[in-house]
Amino acid sequence: MAELNTTSRNKKETPRVDLTAMVDLAFLLITFFMLTTSLAKQEAMDIVKPDENDDTVFTELPASRTMTILLGKNNKVAWYMGEAGKSRPSVADYKQIRKSILDNNSKVASENGKGKKSLIVVIKPTSGANYKNFVDIMDELHIAKLSSAPAIDDDHITEAEQSFMKENKIL
Repeated sequence: MAELNTTSRNKKETPRVDLTAMVDLAFLLITFFMLTTSLAKQEAMDIVKPDENDDTVFTELPASRTMTILLGKNNKVAWYMGEAGKSRPSVADYKQIRKSILDNNSKVASENGKGKKSLIVVIKPTSGANYKNFVDIMDELHIAKLSSAPAIDDDHITEAEQSFMKENKIL
C-alpha cells in the first residue's frame, strides 16, 4: 500500500512500515506448505465375507486348533478353545486377550509342529459389542502375527455361548 505524504516538513512523524508485502509472502508460504505436504493416509482392513445365500462356503474347523472369541458389552470378551459347550469360556478384557492369543498360538504350534498348522481364530461379535471392539480385536490379532486370517461369524452364536455371556453380564 503506497501512500503519499502531504504534511509539512517541519513536523516529526513516526515512520510507518508497510507490511503488505510480508502478509503476501506469509500467505504464499502457507499455501505452498499446504499443497506440498502429504497428509497421513488411513489404513483400512479388508474384510471379505462370503455370500449369505451360498451354503457351500461353510468349512469345518479342527476343534483342537480353534479359538473362538466372543465380543461382548462393556469392552469385555469371552474366549474358549475347541467346541462350544464342551469348553468353559474365560472372560477377559482387551488388555488380557493378547496374552491368551499368544499363549494359545504357541500351544497349538508346539502340538502340531512349528509352522505347519497355526491357531485358527473365530470372532463372534454380539449385539452388545461395538465397532471399536471389533477393530481392537483385529488389532490384537495383527499384533499376534497369526499366519491364518480370522473367521468372522456374527450369525451363529450358540445357546451355550449366549447363556455363558448372560451369566457373566457381558451380553
